[in-house]
Amino acid sequence: MTATADIEQVVPFDAACPLVGVEEEYLVVDPETREAAPRSAAVVARAAAALGEQVGTEITRYQVEAKTRPCARTAELETQLRQMRAAVASAAADEGLRVVASGTAVLGDVVPPLITENPRYGIGIANYRSLHDEQSICAGHVHVHLPDRERAVLVSNHLRPWLPTLIALMANSPLWCGRDTGYASWRTLCWGKWPVAGPPPYFTSAAEYDEVIAQLTEAKVLVDPGTIFWDIRPSARLPTLEVRVTDVPATAGESALLGAIVRALVVTALERVERGDPGPRIRGELLRASYWQAARDGLAGDAIDPVSGRLLPASAQVDALLALLRPALEETGDLDLVVERVARLHVVGTGAARQAVVHARRGSAADVVDELVRDFSGQLFG
Repeated sequence: MTATADIEQVVPFDAACPLVGVEEEYLVVDPETREAAPRSAAVVARAAAALGEQVGTEITRYQVEAKTRPCARTAELETQLRQMRAAVASAAADEGLRVVASGTAVLGDVVPPLITENPRYGIGIANYRSLHDEQSICAGHVHVHLPDRERAVLVSNHLRPWLPTLIALMANSPLWCGRDTGYASWRTLCWGKWPVAGPPPYFTSAAEYDEVIAQLTEAKVLVDPGTIFWDIRPSARLPTLEVRVTDVPATAGESALLGAIVRALVVTALERVERGDPGPRIRGELLRASYWQAARDGLAGDAIDPVSGRLLPASAQVDALLALLRPALEETGDLDLVVERVARLHVVGTGAARQAVVHARRGSAADVVDELVRDFSGQLFG
């Protein structure tokens, strides 16, 4: 999300329909071998002519990061996502390359990855060492305008139970370097190894949040605020709450769906915070187990309700989420879009399910890459 440091001066905060933006991470691939290619810098240099600061490099040389501007409506967000992806795809084509949106590298020798030259990355490698070996992974991040840090931290408590459901809905990383992992979101498992990653703790206030961050910094667990990798965090530089739990969606339409759902979650949670509801205190082991179940089976299997601990169909958990969000989705104007697109995902499958179908039918990870290239600029909904 760019150009938002002064967002509250440009557009007043609207608790019923806050601005939303999406960051996406992509992988550059060679069209002949279909392997991840360490040439993201050249793609970014070309794409910057159209996108400016909305596009940049990431920690590995295989990755491109692109960001929408803040949007009031989901239709506007989807338009920006399509334009952004088109610009990146065009830049890659000019370099004789292709781009895919997948949570993991389907093919390629990316362990250990080639790291982008940056002094900050050097400090991180010295601190985290071989944790970087599996960093050729791509996520989708949603920023929702929420300038009050106290409320942002309290809203986070209400979002925590639904993080596994978001993982299942947007699962898009079943293959890793040519191997079928047996998981819908292998990226989730890779990412969970980091010391400050996964679901954030339950915090009673922004002061408690800041105290924990100070302790982690003093203990040298964090290099800087940018290495707070929890799946929900108040942005260190923007007046937003960032939800960063999912794989990057294969299509722009799925990314727009994710943005609409996350914004509705924030609107719903904010209303509860204003009523004095502190949010559910979930047992850490249940939330961890729920993450694992969602990452393994995605939308097609079962889910563990992290509040009750009950095992139920993942589709039932999604239904419960939509029921919770219905008033907020009506307020933001996204109810029909979200209901229709979630129903469509139940029919055609998540990104992970679609990758798995191609891999099973054709027996080739290269065919999966070709399908992801088509999905990158294509339409799942329409």
